[in-house]
Amino acid sequence: MSAALKKSSSNGSDKSVTTEEQHAKISEIRKLIGPLPEKLAIYCSDAALTRYLRARNWNVKKATKMLKETLKWRAEYKPEEIRWEEVAHEAETGKIYRSNYIDKHGRTVLVMRPSCQNTKSTKGQIRYLVYCMENAILNLPPDKEQMVWLIDFNGYNLSHTSVKVTRETAHILQDHYPERLGLAILYNPPKFFEPFWKVVKPFLEPKTQNKVKFVYSDDPNSKKIMEELFDMEKLESAFGGNDDSGFNISKYAERMREDDKRMPAFWTRGNPQSAEPPVDLNSLDLNSDSDASDNGKVDSSPSHVSDSETLSPSESVIFTKGSDNDSTEVH
Repeated sequence: MSAALKKSSSNGSDKSVTTEEQHAKISEIRKLIGPLPEKLAIYCSDAALTRYLRARNWNVKKATKMLKETLKWRAEYKPEEIRWEEVAHEAETGKIYRSNYIDKHGRTVLVMRPSCQNTKSTKGQIRYLVYCMENAILNLPPDKEQMVWLIDFNGYNLSHTSVKVTRETAHILQDHYPERLGLAILYNPPKFFEPFWKVVKPFLEPKTQNKVKFVYSDDPNSKKIMEELFDMEKLESAFGGNDDSGFNISKYAERMREDDKRMPAFWTRGNPQSAEPPVDLNSLDLNSDSDASDNGKVDSSPSHVSDSETLSPSESVIFTKGSDNDSTEVH
């Protein structure tokens, strides 16, 4: 039987795994996790377990530990229960929102505007980020696992950056939403980002580098990138498109309230594991050395940041540049 080979980048190496091996590793994780409450069992679909395996270079032990940590986090934080009214004040300036268009690959697009930060509460900002991630996932087509970030740096300066929020953002995205980022576009980043990128780039996996694009508005090459990714009639004018309607908080609130009504059904789909007796998540041993078939031989001290270890919103991007013709383009 000729099985398709799939590559995954993590911990500084690529590993090819056959379809048969993938299924075996998924089954092994299910055995190690055991029966779960319905909501968490639904979270552990084959697609989800595959994302965690890819994030840990198909190492069953490491993927299982990562998944257990997420399951505990979801059980305590309850991200799927966050509703619009709870976070609406964080959204007023349009600092993060799900666009009303998708890219040409059918992926959800999250727009981020760091300069539009309007609160000082780390807890509130992170809760809104989580709400946006859950909403983006809710709106992904059944055959899509990843989303696109469009990061607009218009008006941005270092005063808009909080080390604490950036650190917490990176933690949430890396540990609990692995392999969700398909592409990050940094649009018109300031000059001080260029030396920053040169320092960071060598520590990123090639697969991750390919997900980060620098786009500058007056660069024809950058415009071509955007045209290949988006329907320019639907893309916002802020990103070089033809839609100049802009962000409207009232209309966006209506969309989010409608999405909130869909969320409970999204998390109560039938699942074979839902009939199993639930377990106390406090009993999940995050440090357990399970006897996984891979024997844990993957290097435990990564020398790179893998594509699964998502960059924080202030660090990920596609750039279209202003008037400077030496545009930076990462492929």
